[in-house]
Amino acid sequence: MRHCGTMRLTTPRLTLRPLSAADADAMYEHWASDPAVTRFLRWEPHRDALETFVLLAGWECLYQNPDYYQWGVEETATGQLIGSISVFPASGARPEDFAAPLSAPLWEVGYCYGRRWWGKGCAAEALDAVCRFWFGTVEAEALIAGHMPDNPASGRVMERCGFRFDHEGTEQKFSGEAVPCRFYLRTL
Repeated sequence: MRHCGTMRLTTPRLTLRPLSAADADAMYEHWASDPAVTRFLRWEPHRDALETFVLLAGWECLYQNPDYYQWGVEETATGQLIGSISVFPASGARPEDFAAPLSAPLWEVGYCYGRRWWGKGCAAEALDAVCRFWFGTVEAEALIAGHMPDNPASGRVMERCGFRFDHEGTEQKFSGEAVPCRFYLRTL
């Protein structure tokens, strides 16, 4: 792997770019405060925009690391921030859990979008761009993804982008709660 950090990526409709503390109000308003969005994620809804600001300020410091991948997803035409997508070291999955022979460490992709943008193809478009970057620029051999069983729409996004269902398992929420998860794999 050739880690190169969060680089700006573009698609026909979207711009994937580093986030900054200046994005706190949009992130809080569009998805971080929405329980309908966060119920499928590892974290709870943010209590206020200050919580989002503090998180983003911390992420800003991490962008200097070549193995840090966290993008804000913006509609190019409007400049509106609609979600985020990241690639990170997998915490709930091990190489031996997968049917294909994989080496450690495993990297996982995760994404979330404001409800107003659900069902419009934005998640698949951004995930496809990240996969092209991950396999083409970073030259990784594999990428995993997972979703809770009661969020099948996320699994359909993964399948549209070349991921294949591999196995059932569990993930840990940041609270420590174990939740069922359907794991998917995409290889080079």
